[in-house]
Amino acid sequence: QVRLAESGGGLVQAGDSLRLSCSVMGTPVRLGAMGWYRQSPGKQRELVANITSGGARNYEDSVKGRFTVSVDYARNTMALQMNNVKPEDTAVYYCYVPRWGRDFWGQGTQVTVSS
Repeated sequence: QVRLAESGGGLVQAGDSLRLSCSVMGTPVRLGAMGWYRQSPGKQRELVANITSGGARNYEDSVKGRFTVSVDYARNTMALQMNNVKPEDTAVYYCYVPRWGRDFWGQGTQVTVSS
């Protein structure tokens, strides 16, 4: 069983930086893809950034150049560094890991950006 726990969310002002972390339990992060999604009220959950099984990084267009996804293989964690945040980045951010034909999600961490 894979368990994911996000941390690092909070209330920040536009232009600030924030770092989210996802602790991964039950599977080594080196085994495959993983990523970050977010969901705002009234909107569908969307992919923010991911790391493929080959190590490639992909980003949603609105966060390119501002967000960076990374993996710490020693600590078995994934991080999302968010720089120059904007009010439209306000959402609940979820850690996501697909393994063995199943999708595993964390409970999410709230990020609120004030203007």
